[in-house]
Amino acid sequence: MKYLSFDLEATGLEEDALIIEFAMVPFCSTTKTIETSLAKQFFVKCPTFEELKPNLNPWVIENNETLINKANTEGVSQEEFKSILETYLESEEVKKYFGNERIVLFGKSISAIDLPFMNRDLGWEWMNKHFHHRNLDLSCFCLGLIDMGLLEKGMDSGNSLMEKFDMGVVAHTALDDSINTAKLYFKLLELKV
Repeated sequence: MKYLSFDLEATGLEEDALIIEFAMVPFCSTTKTIETSLAKQFFVKCPTFEELKPNLNPWVIENNETLINKANTEGVSQEEFKSILETYLESEEVKKYFGNERIVLFGKSISAIDLPFMNRDLGWEWMNKHFHHRNLDLSCFCLGLIDMGLLEKGMDSGNSLMEKFDMGVVAHTALDDSINTAKLYFKLLELKV
């Protein structure tokens, strides 16, 4: 099956956090290949780090100042964000890859954070037009594998999975994380009862 692995970085996990980086890359679970020629990554405009700092959580303050400043200086507007995505999804290359099927989104913990942020910023109707109503969340998939005894308890986070499969650490950059999440899925598909 073919999926669009995506990841976003935000100014936090709070409901009003802003998307500041977005990336996506298609992959096929049957052939276990990632179509990096169709990878896309960009920043989304936000206020400066200093403007946001009073409302940021401590982890974001400590780890994401550079990313926030990059989004502030290099980011596209919300309108451009939507337009870039639409142009990408409507491109001949992407349509050919997915065979004109509605795209199934894939990612790490997308049910809790990424999809709610995208529905908020892009609109439910826009999301429903471009993406299948089903999606594949790696963290949820891992919970099922834990229940089946194929993964140890606690192996439902990106960090624990990257460590388990000797893949380094979570990069917290959208493109690297979308690619690594697809690679983790390939490794999980090889687990046997």
